[in-house]
Order: sequence, then structure tokens, then C-alpha cells
Amino acid sequence: MKLSQFKFKLPEELVALYPHSFMREFTNDDGTKGSIRVTRRDESRLMVLHRTTGEIELYKKDAKGKPIEGEFLDFRNILDYFDEHDTFILNDTKVFPARLYGTKEKTDAKIEVFILRELNQETHLWDVLVEPARKIRIGNKLFFDEVGTMVAEVYDNTTSRGRSLRFLYDCSHEQFKKELFALGEPPLPAYILNGRPEDPTMKGMHVRSRALPEDAEYFQCVYAKNEGAVTAPATGLHFSRELMKRMEIKGIHTAYITLHCGLSNFSPIEVEDLTKHKMDSEQMIINKKACDIVNKTKQSGHRVCAIGTSVIKATETAVGTDGLLKEYNGWTSKFIFPNYEFGLADSMVANFYHPESTLLMSTAAFGGYENVMECYNLAVKLGYKFGCYGDSLLIVD
Repeated sequence: MKLSQFKFKLPEELVALYPHSFMREFTNDDGTKGSIRVTRRDESRLMVLHRTTGEIELYKKDAKGKPIEGEFLDFRNILDYFDEHDTFILNDTKVFPARLYGTKEKTDAKIEVFILRELNQETHLWDVLVEPARKIRIGNKLFFDEVGTMVAEVYDNTTSRGRSLRFLYDCSHEQFKKELFALGEPPLPAYILNGRPEDPTMKGMHVRSRALPEDAEYFQCVYAKNEGAVTAPATGLHFSRELMKRMEIKGIHTAYITLHCGLSNFSPIEVEDLTKHKMDSEQMIINKKACDIVNKTKQSGHRVCAIGTSVIKATETAVGTDGLLKEYNGWTSKFIFPNYEFGLADSMVANFYHPESTLLMSTAAFGGYENVMECYNLAVKLGYKFGCYGDSLLIVD
């Protein structure tokens, strides 16, 4: 397929810049009225696509099964489409505070550093991206706190924006990471930070971020466990602890895999022929316990739902020719786009993503290109939200 086939007009106002929230009215004891903004990660909209028939569901239904016009499905309704002994596969990667702000030695130039992965524990060597990269050369020192205790030296150039930094910090590995991460912030995508209005109280200050304190909570899945991601597996952000409990009560199983989501999900594709696009590698782990849960579900005739495109990528990397999930500990650079024959999951959930994104392509491969693009047309028309904090699409047979 061609890149241009995934191009569509996405109005700016439909890009979600904050977690899903709403205003709740209340009355005080003295009779005065007020309102408060409430964030509910599991109450964002949900669209449902039946890929075999092409039917699209938008609205909740009354007691007679008739759609209630204007009353949109929300994410909590996902459980209505699954039964006892079905299984959800979830990505339990944990996002670390990867974005740092520092200053360059002597010039005091403001530098943004995005840490990607640790290269050497003993020497505190990290693979990073820097901005503006033209100002950062080998041997330069960067300072990350006011007292100058967290200092890094540029060790090597890796790519046009990439550098390896050696942090000059004499302490244990655990203490170093604790101190480093305390200086960082949630690695929200650039389109969120750039789209948010500037806080007037921050003008002229060193900190250029538009991340909010609550982003540390909401840009992390409630079941996140294994640290290593530099962006969240966004579909998993819709799950609340209450929804997880309802899943347990209904008898829906959970199988956890780990894929540390990298920045390649947001990298622009620069070729028209998708077969020529190369994805960066991401580390993934699938253990025996997850395999046993998933394979038992499949063998007993129940449904397996992949929660997010990262899960689809991981399971399609590790599925065998017999249609069963295999243990895996390594890396994957799998790029899934139409037409792709899936070997494991029979349903999936994904957020609504930006035009020409690899995440949209993976979704279209699973649901069928025409079906998914029709869902996207409806989403734009009806004001669904797009992106990591956006609404979601459930695809079932």
C-alpha cells in the first residue's frame, strides 16, 4: 500500500491534549452551586467495528436493543462484547520520565534531552536525543539541576539528533536513577506539548515544559510494571482499576506481555511505498505464563483481544505457525500494514491516531482498510478525539 492512502484531514481541535475529563456540578451545604473538573480514563468514547460485516456501532442501546441516538458508547462498554473465559492481552511496560531540561556549560544555552535507554549501568551511559542538536558536540557538559550536582558529558554522536551521554554522578545505580528520574517529566508526545497553551507564569523561566503534574498519573497504565518505555501504550491508558475489577468479576482473563514502546511510533514515514519503510527495534518479553493463558483461551474456543497496536506487534512477532503464542525475549522491528494476515488475536482495540501514522496502518491491517477508514471518517465527523489521550476503536469479528 501507499502512504498517501492513509492521509486525511484532522482538525486541530480533535487532537486530545489532556486526559478525558468532564465538568461535574455540585451544591454546597449552604445552597451555593459549583463545579469541578473530573478525569475518568475509562469514560472516553468507544466505537465498535464488526470487521466481517463492516457494521459500525456508535451508540449505547436501550432495554430493547435499539441504539440511543446521541448517547455514545464509552470505554466501559467494552465488556459488553466479551464473555467469561475470554482473554485480554495487555502491555505492562512502564513509562519513565524521559524528558529532561538542562543548560550547556559556559553558554547557558537551554537544551532539551530525551533519554531513550541505558547503555551501561556502571558508567551511567545513556542513549539520548538532544534539541537543538546543532549546539551539542562531543565533550560538552550539560547541567540538569540548579546546584550543579547532576552533570552529563557528551560521549559520542549517534545520529543527527542522537548522542550518548555519560552522567558524572558518583553513587549506586539505584540512587542515580532515582535522582535522574526526579528531574524528568512524563514524555508526552510533541504534538501534545506544542498544542497546549503556554502557562503565562512560566514565561522567561528555564522550564519550557507544558506537562502537568497529573500527566505523571494519566500517561501511565494502571497495570504498568516493567520500566522501559519512552511513550505509553496509549490504548491501555483507558483502563481504570474499577474496570479491571469488573473484568475480573465477569471472568475475563488478563495476560501481560511487555513491549517497551519507542519513539518510532511517532516518526514520519518518508517513503510512499510502505514496503520500504523500516521501523526502529523495540525490546519485548513474552513469558510462559502469558503464553499459557492465551493458548488455553484459543484452544478452548474463546476470544483473544489485543489491547493496542504494541500488543499486536508483539504477539505477531511471537506467534507460531500453529497459531499459538511462543515465549520470546528479544527485539522486534515488525511493521504491520495492509494487507497482513494475522495469526493470533481475533479482536483488538486501538486509539484513533494521526494521518499517515504506523499506528493507523496497523489498525487498518486488522480491521480492513476500507472499514477502518470509514470509522475514521465518522470519528472526524462526530467529533471523536485523536491521539494518545484520545478515543478508541474496538474491532471484533
